[in-house]
Amino acid sequence: MLDEAALAGFGGLELGPYGYMPLDVPRLGQALSERGLTIVAGTIFSDLASPGNRAMLLRQTHEICAFVCALPRPAQLAGQRYEAPYLTVMDWGHDERDYAAGHSERAPRLDGAAWAAMMDNIRAIAELATDRYGVRATIHPHAGGYIEFADEIERLADDIGPGVAGLCLDTGHLAYAGMDPVATIRRYADRLDYIHFKDIDPKVQSAVMGERVRFFDACAKGLMCSIGKGSVDYRAIHSLLRELGYGGYITIEQERDPRNASSILADLAASRAFLRETGFDN
Repeated sequence: MLDEAALAGFGGLELGPYGYMPLDVPRLGQALSERGLTIVAGTIFSDLASPGNRAMLLRQTHEICAFVCALPRPAQLAGQRYEAPYLTVMDWGHDERDYAAGHSERAPRLDGAAWAAMMDNIRAIAELATDRYGVRATIHPHAGGYIEFADEIERLADDIGPGVAGLCLDTGHLAYAGMDPVATIRRYADRLDYIHFKDIDPKVQSAVMGERVRFFDACAKGLMCSIGKGSVDYRAIHSLLRELGYGGYITIEQERDPRNASSILADLAASRAFLRETGFDN
């Protein structure tokens, strides 16, 4: 995987979900250095809503932040508000929301007390990451979690101030949740510390929206495609980010299932080539 990321022209990647890559600084650090790669963010991808998960979430925060801070640091970019690496924080693990991913009208919402408990968990994660490790937490609205739709992002932005955490907006998740990625990025530009790019095959999206299917099962059906081959308007996003003077990192997170992609390397290279042609290297 690291070989193919380097061959496709990337300078770095995320650590991935907890446990995906070995939490072994010498081993991973050497593997990254040999390929000219760095880790731009660690990831918490878990149930943020359950108060009983606090200890587990804080343990992951400790381990992930200590680990990414011990690795070679990514370059700091002109215009970047907070130094990388980041801690990307996503809610996940609820059947009632997973099967309603992309369907705002039928997705159950957390009541006031449950929402407040999730906000408390997020604050605890973000404050530990910042105070102990100097790592900026960025909250990632994610399909199938309790922070997905426009009303939930607005509620999150109201409840978690910019001094606590920023946002990592994902173009594919925004589109899948029925939002315009360009308009949403513009609305939350003052909170945007980090970005994920992916693209959506509109034919597959139309089909899976008529099924009762989990989000990653939809991905297994080919929901996500190479950047530039789907419905997300990356030329408009490029123009907006230039207008906003965005200077932070962008990570391609395609959520492609190898069973419906001819080649992971070809997939990544095609996405990067399209973005280069669109002006994202400038």
